[in-house]
Amino acid sequence: MLNFIQNIDIFIIKQFYNFQHSLNSKLLNSIMIFFTNLGNHGLIWIAVTLFLLSIKKYRKIGYLTVISLIINAIIVNVILKNLTHRSRPFEEISNIILLIKAPKDFSFPSGHTSASFTMVYVFYKHLKKYFPVVLITSIVIAFSRLYLTVHFPTDVLAGLLIGLFSGFWGEKILNRKNN
Repeated sequence: MLNFIQNIDIFIIKQFYNFQHSLNSKLLNSIMIFFTNLGNHGLIWIAVTLFLLSIKKYRKIGYLTVISLIINAIIVNVILKNLTHRSRPFEEISNIILLIKAPKDFSFPSGHTSASFTMVYVFYKHLKKYFPVVLITSIVIAFSRLYLTVHFPTDVLAGLLIGLFSGFWGEKILNRKNN
């Protein structure tokens, strides 16, 4: 079963790579690089969290993002990446030329996507006014990881699910602490 999934992942990522190279669009490449860089080390989401913490009205939501992003980082970077040791597409498929510096950590799951969708959960539940911006930003960050061939589709899908899970459990922990 895992071999079947891996073969589908390889097929899909090859399609992304061929699409990227057939377009040969400097503009689209730049946009994808920009969005992937936004997600590097979760810095955009850390900045959003610091902003939320700095405003009294949003401080509780800021605490929620801190807890949720910590849960996410532990699940993704401490547990799963080290447990699965999954290679990245450019390591599995020959002749892929990257548009960005090659990430050095393991591929599964996508940390960019999981951190982004942790924030999607928080904004959907607590800041609906800004939810569309966070959702679109997160989708483009996730797509950029495929477009730039640094993740397989299942890495991104798992990141999305783990991100939502992290937001949910962050909320449960914060609510338990406040009750």
